[in-house]
Formats: sequence, C-alpha cells, structure tokens
Amino acid sequence: AVDESELLTVPDGWKEPAFTREDNPKGLLEESSFATLFPKYREAYLKECWPLVQKALGEHYVNAALDLIEGSMTVTTTKKTFDPYAIIRARDLIKLLARSVPFEQAVRILQDDVACDIIKIGSLVRKRETFIKRRARLLGPKGSTLKALELLTNCYIMVQGNTVSALGPFSGLKEVRKVVLDTMKNIHPIYNIKTLMIKRELAKDPELRTQSWERFLPKFKRKNLKKRKEPKKKNTKKEYTPFPPPQPESQIDKELASGEYFLKDRQKKRKRMEEIKAKQADAVKRRQEERNKAFIPPKEKPVVKTKKASTEKKIDIEAIKEKVKNAKKKKLGALPEEEVKLKMAADEKKKKKK
Repeated sequence: AVDESELLTVPDGWKEPAFTREDNPKGLLEESSFATLFPKYREAYLKECWPLVQKALGEHYVNAALDLIEGSMTVTTTKKTFDPYAIIRARDLIKLLARSVPFEQAVRILQDDVACDIIKIGSLVRKRETFIKRRARLLGPKGSTLKALELLTNCYIMVQGNTVSALGPFSGLKEVRKVVLDTMKNIHPIYNIKTLMIKRELAKDPELRTQSWERFLPKFKRKNLKKRKEPKKKNTKKEYTPFPPPQPESQIDKELASGEYFLKDRQKKRKRMEEIKAKQADAVKRRQEERNKAFIPPKEKPVVKTKKASTEKKIDIEAIKEKVKNAKKKKLGALPEEEVKLKMAADEKKKKKK
C-alpha cells in the first residue's frame, strides 16, 4: 500500500506552459510536409476560407498550399518554424477541413489543450442499410443525441460519410470513440450518455475521486437475445464400444425361428392368404365405422321445464272492489272532500272582511 501523501497530485486548473522560441532558438534542421486529398464538394468552401487558413498557420510559421487541379492541401515547415509539433497540428487541421468540419471549429486544433480524432466507421457494419440506421441513431432525433454527447464530453463532433470527426480535450475524445464504436456494435448511445452523466456528477465530489465508481455506474444487459432454434431431429451420440454391431438376421433365420421354413409350399401359400384376408377384413371394418359415424344422431340437450309463477301472494279481491267504488264516487278532476271544506271556509272569511 502506498501512502497517499507521497503521491503526486496535479492541482485543479493547472496548465502546461506554452512552447516558445526560447525553448528552441535555432529552429528545425529539416523541412517536413504533409498533404491530404479533399472531395469535390469541399472545393468551393476551401477556396473561400483558404486565406484564413494561411493566416492561422502563418502565426506558427507553417506554409499552406491549395491545389484545386489535383484536389489536395499541403502544409510545410519553414526556416522560422520553432515548434516541432506545429506541423502535426497543421496536418490535423487540413484533415478536419477535408472531412467537412467548418474552419471556425477546425482552427481550434492549433491550441495546446485541444486534440482531434477521426474515427472510421464504414467498415464496422456489413450491410449498408444497417450502417445508415446506426449512424442515424448516433445523431438522434433532430441531432439531440449528438448535442447531448457534445455537452458531456466538451467535444465538437461531426458525422460525415464513413467517418466521425471529433475535436476537443483528450479525456472527451476517449469517451467519444467508445460511444461511437459501441453504437456501431448495436449498443444504443443513450446507455453511454447515462453513464457519462453519472460520472460527471461523481467527479464533483472530491472524496470520490480516488475511489472506484463501479458501484454507482449502471449495468445494462442485452434483453433482445434470440434463442437458437433447436433442430427437429437431434443426433444423439451413442456410447463408444469396441465390439462391432450384431449381424442382422437373414430371411431364412427368421423362418427357422418361426417354424415356417419347415412348412410345405401349399401351407406357406395358405398362411399368406390368411394374413392378407385378415388385413383386408380390418380395413373393411375401419372403413365401415367411418361411414357409420355420419348416421349416429347427436346428443340432444335435456329439456329444461319452465317453473310456474308462484302463487304465494294471494290477491285481495275485497280491497280492489273498495278502490273501484271510491273511484266511481269521485268525478273526474274533482277535489277531495277535505280540500273542498277548506276552500269554502276561506271564501266565508273573505266575505266577512268585505
């Protein structure tokens, strides 16, 4: 076990000092150059922005040449070039420009803390249709998946043709490459995006920086695995025996065992005829049973007897007669006796008041 106090820790926000002319006052001994081809559709854009490319590379004393006839870009060092890594950055710049990365983003490669990675994805999938679907999955609906990946990794990502160009810090480029390769292996990028979001939150905690994050990270299992179809006829291996299989019995051996060998020709013929007749009789019997099935009547359902209305409740005839008599006494629309009396009393009071 190593004591943590002895370990070298890099403080947050520390940057390596920039490489200046004082670090290499005599310059470079040899001239280095790199060239790359670009597609025809990039010609107009490169022609328009080439003065800006020359100006950006001129600050690092690197020459740039654009050949529209051959369709190539070339960068070379000069006698004033003091940074040996400047030509490598210039090479990456022209590669990014050839892969449809805009100049505003590609020029960031000249900074010390920015790197690039061009991931080739064209040969990872066999079928062209599957490749297009998985590449579209990397972009997401309206580019939302790609935008989320850019925010989590602090990288600029450009999906173009058979390559994915990424530009940003080294730690972000490592994550981008992993996500792109997993996507082409039919692992949805949303799983990796969830993992990156958890990692970003864990990195904020200073206590968890030196610990393992395995317990916090989600573990995704593939659920859509198809089971292998089992064959109808399974070939089972027999146990190995050094002895050969027994010799099959011949027709004469079978006749000797049954005693048929010793019968005369007439008896043999009669026996065969009896066997044939027995088979024919069985066949006729089966055929007749099949025909008779059509004449067998179906089973009828048992008749359910309807229950008679229960006569438990006896009708009171006398009560009905009284109701009829009362109804006859009343005139249609006439008021009851009590209401008539009340009405008459009210009329008398009104007359007395008058």
